[in-house]
Amino acid sequence: MAGRVSGFKLENEFGWRRFRIRPLWGVEAKALPTEEKVLTKEEIREAIWEKMTKQNVARFPGALGRIPNFIGAEAAAARLDEVPAWREARVIKANPDAPQRAVRHRALKEGKRVYMAVPRLRMLKCFLELDPQRLGKKIYEASSIKGSSILGRPVTVEEMPPIDLVVCGSVAVSRGGGRIGKGGGYSDLEYGLANEAGIVSARTITLTTVHPVQIVPDPLPLVPHDFPLDYIVTREEIIRCGERYPEPRGIYWDDLSAARISEIPALALLRERRSP
Repeated sequence: MAGRVSGFKLENEFGWRRFRIRPLWGVEAKALPTEEKVLTKEEIREAIWEKMTKQNVARFPGALGRIPNFIGAEAAAARLDEVPAWREARVIKANPDAPQRAVRHRALKEGKRVYMAVPRLRMLKCFLELDPQRLGKKIYEASSIKGSSILGRPVTVEEMPPIDLVVCGSVAVSRGGGRIGKGGGYSDLEYGLANEAGIVSARTITLTTVHPVQIVPDPLPLVPHDFPLDYIVTREEIIRCGERYPEPRGIYWDDLSAARISEIPALALLRERRSP
């Protein structure tokens, strides 16, 4: 029987994986039973991508399979000055995705230094430094993925200064601070590498901008390497998240295959250094 996914009801107060489906979310779910079901991250992603598509709130090239660009992304970025941590931050680590381009541009305009990860962390110098003092009038160009690859200065994570604020892209978020990305795991690895280098910690503020339809009920089925959010910013509101989810601690090596480690030079080098 098909249902309409609405939210999640925690069945076990000591776990994050047992949920009951209730008919209010507004997205058709295929062959979902009305009784208890375990909702995976992928099912939540699919529901959000479908909902954004049906409500016509996703921008080109569409929501499916990505951190979705959304109508109102610039309006959400314009509200960042209402967040004290944003006003105080001088150094930001930001994701390279399209919906946060307005955030990166705003940061550079305000004189903040921005660090963006190289796609898939495929280089040893896996971050690009965008320094507004060096960029001059090219800050808007530098805020794009293509522009950052041309104008950014490649650096290793060890060359980066302490990060004041982490900006990330999201597919689904919750008011308790849960976040689900597109499923590649690179944001968590970037955070883990920065944590291992000592430039982020549990005290580092994390923030995302999303469309309101991307906000889902707590709890989300997170795992230890998933980092939680401190702020969620939409065009309509600023949400100060609770402390529902634990902070990750560095790289979770047991979750990584040998192939995964070998294809990311910074991980391979770190593993080599940690080997007895």
